[in-house]
Amino acid sequence: MNNGESSYRRFLDGDESAFDDIMMLYRDTLTRFIDGYVKNFSAAEDIAIDVFTYILVHKNRYTFKTTLKTYLFMLGRSRALDFLKRNKKIATVDITNAEDELSSPSPEDDVITDERKKVVHEGLLKLPEEMREALTLVYFEGLSYEECGRIMKKSKKQIDNLLYRSKEKLRSVIGKEGELLL
Repeated sequence: MNNGESSYRRFLDGDESAFDDIMMLYRDTLTRFIDGYVKNFSAAEDIAIDVFTYILVHKNRYTFKTTLKTYLFMLGRSRALDFLKRNKKIATVDITNAEDELSSPSPEDDVITDERKKVVHEGLLKLPEEMREALTLVYFEGLSYEECGRIMKKSKKQIDNLLYRSKEKLRSVIGKEGELLL
């Protein structure tokens, strides 16, 4: 099995076409490997070219103690991590995903949403069982008033009235500021 070492030996002996064989053998897999780190295919291609340039310039650094593929992937990983360190402070967004990035919630929004969910859940626990059940079935399970009525053995109008009273009670339990009133 050739793992590229024989091509590298030919390259060291002066056969320039052997370097092309090495690039053809490892270019795609190395680029995909690097892309797994940097999540930017264009940058991964540049880093892979840098790796191949390095072994072209520094011919005798490879000592054959590992496979050539392992050596190339070690160089690629190192350069990918360097790339990430250099670019850590600069957040880039692909233009095709820019609208999604702008509309996606920030970490602060996620925390606020989680806190609101927690407050609502705690408020629900303070409601009578029938009110909690109606709110859960309609607003969390997505059932219609009719479906909720069938489950709770009530008419659509009774569910409507129960939900109105349940929401009012939940508002009073949670309070205006969103904090539970004890």
